[in-house]
Amino acid sequence: MEVVFIPLVGTPVLRALGAIGWRRFATWHASAAHALAVMLLMTAAAHFVPDSVTAMPSHDDMVAMVPPFVPWPSLAVYATGVLELLGAAGLVHPTTRRAAGLCLAALFAVMLPANVYAAVADIPLNGTPATPLWIRIPEQVLYIGIALWAAKAAPLRAGTAPRRVATSRTG
Repeated sequence: MEVVFIPLVGTPVLRALGAIGWRRFATWHASAAHALAVMLLMTAAAHFVPDSVTAMPSHDDMVAMVPPFVPWPSLAVYATGVLELLGAAGLVHPTTRRAAGLCLAALFAVMLPANVYAAVADIPLNGTPATPLWIRIPEQVLYIGIALWAAKAAPLRAGTAPRRVATSRTG
């Protein structure tokens, strides 16, 4: 299963739940944030899965994607997995959504060289051929965009809402 479909399909599904009364998904931004969080839970899991698990990519698969110039590739994979989990948790809370979205956008940008390296070096992921660069880069840009979109919709401070300026009507 391609993880890109999780935010693409999950966002309208969650928004539909919002339309029928589930307040958590009352906006497109919140629905996208939650869909991205679900995707991140799945992708983060691969950072910790042992090679003996064949149902999904493993830690070793992820380490193989790390470009040679990155020191301690195994540690880098564990660290990015933890950051993805923290980002997912941050996206589902309105008070932390802005910071999580901005940090995730930066993380996705920092991880782009690993995806480029994996595509150029033709490094398979769980036995599947590497995603071509012409697909992988736009996919990564999509994740950055969703993270920034979710961040933009979050309140500036916890418990605050945008002010509306009252206008007076005189006859």
